[in-house]
Amino acid sequence: MTAANALPVRVYWEDTDASGLVYHTSYIRFMERGRTELLRSIGLDQRPLLEDPDGAPTFFVVRAMQLDFLRPAVMDDLLNVETRVTALGGASLTLDQRVLRDAETLVTATVKVVCVEAGRAKRLPPDIREKFLRAHAEPATD
Repeated sequence: MTAANALPVRVYWEDTDASGLVYHTSYIRFMERGRTELLRSIGLDQRPLLEDPDGAPTFFVVRAMQLDFLRPAVMDDLLNVETRVTALGGASLTLDQRVLRDAETLVTATVKVVCVEAGRAKRLPPDIREKFLRAHAEPATD
């Protein structure tokens, strides 16, 4: 298991619903940012993958996501989104994510993302796989 990548997120008015609590889809946006920052932290810039002049764009798509909403957040809370890779497959990654307020866990998620090119799953390119392996992801089977 890798060490968690942390992303601070402030809750704004736009993140809340009429009750003043963070709307459930806002957590999904926060976690998407957390996954993007994890990629950036291991030296994986997504823009070159999307702009590859030698082939179709390569990108990651969410295949499955399981969330557990434990406690609500409210406007102006400072949250921390933790993201860690828990398994590395041939074409996929499994990640665990937590949204915390101080030490209190508010939301947990397990997310499976798949590497895609031209609308189809593709094996992780060797250079991308190596970046994840260097970050101590545990190999898994797809």
